[in-house]
Amino acid sequence: MRCKDIIKYLEQWAPKGAAWEKDNVGLQIGNPEGRIKNIMLSLDLSEKVINQSIEKKCNLIITHHPIFYHPLKKLNFFADRISKQIEKIVKHNINLYSAHTNLDFTKDGVSFQLAKKLQLEDIKLFKPLSNNQVKLVVFVPSSHLDKVSAAMHKAGGGVINEYSHCSFRSEGTGTFKGTDKTNPTLGNAGKLEFVREMKLEMIVDKWKLGPVTDAMEKAHPYEEVAYDILSLHNKNVNYGMGAVGRLKNSMTSKEFLKLVSTKLHVKYLRYTPGRKNRIKTVTVCGGSCVDLLDEAINKNSDAFITADLKYHNFHNAEGKILLVDAGHYETEAPILDEIQNRLKSFLNKEDIKVLKFKGSTNPIIFYNKLGAN
Repeated sequence: MRCKDIIKYLEQWAPKGAAWEKDNVGLQIGNPEGRIKNIMLSLDLSEKVINQSIEKKCNLIITHHPIFYHPLKKLNFFADRISKQIEKIVKHNINLYSAHTNLDFTKDGVSFQLAKKLQLEDIKLFKPLSNNQVKLVVFVPSSHLDKVSAAMHKAGGGVINEYSHCSFRSEGTGTFKGTDKTNPTLGNAGKLEFVREMKLEMIVDKWKLGPVTDAMEKAHPYEEVAYDILSLHNKNVNYGMGAVGRLKNSMTSKEFLKLVSTKLHVKYLRYTPGRKNRIKTVTVCGGSCVDLLDEAINKNSDAFITADLKYHNFHNAEGKILLVDAGHYETEAPILDEIQNRLKSFLNKEDIKVLKFKGSTNPIIFYNKLGAN
């Protein structure tokens, strides 16, 4: 199987268009046409990850964090860590792909896997994204309505949460008058025509607009297709930040902290108590998501789990919500199991192994008087 086929599969789940606009997601290094032998999964790229990939004959590494956050100005193979990694990857013909904020923002992505790891139920997106959808409206003769609609849906139009093939249809009258150079499907050139048409409307994610519009035009019988593209400010229920769910049974704060520590394999948690001693509704966001803190408080979550919190963040949460910093690496690592499971299912007829890096790429080490942990 080619590298581009695996990328296409992953991006049907976590499309590049859903990523933060300044993020660098997608193929970082490599050849989309290259044949893939085995795959290595890791949260980050490191020399150990590359070495293990070489040892296991993996020529595709999939990471969550991209290697390129800023434009490179030079490659110094002797002194620079990133340059050394690039040199080794290129030397061994390894492809490197990263799914970062697109994987953060998608359903069943980073935050959903964190919520599942903490045994939450009825999990939903916490803060859906907005301003990334349009309504595509096209006018179609009734004889071709189903054909055009099916083509648009197949290209990704009309998906709302767990529902697909969502559209609205209404009947009306279309008018046109073609010049003597036209060859209208209905009516005659040079004559003002009144035609019964159907108005077909559906919501489309902005990054799918090109393929959906192309599919619509190919299926449409007219020489000149009349359609509208309307910007929306709707909340996109398919993509968003964080996740919220509920524990099956409420717990004391102490019991919940023990659950977090156990499930995420975190020896040391930083936290501040909230307004309640019993925890039921929990908001989570893998990685750095302090921007959601106030909203989690306002929506009456009993606890908020994230990472990379500052001193004053705990002050702001004290007495309002149980705020827990469970570590950047630890809150994102559960996504690797989901990627592995999905790829194994996709590649079940291929002789391609999907491996997780055996080790940790977490650069943070805690120290106590008994030594490092």
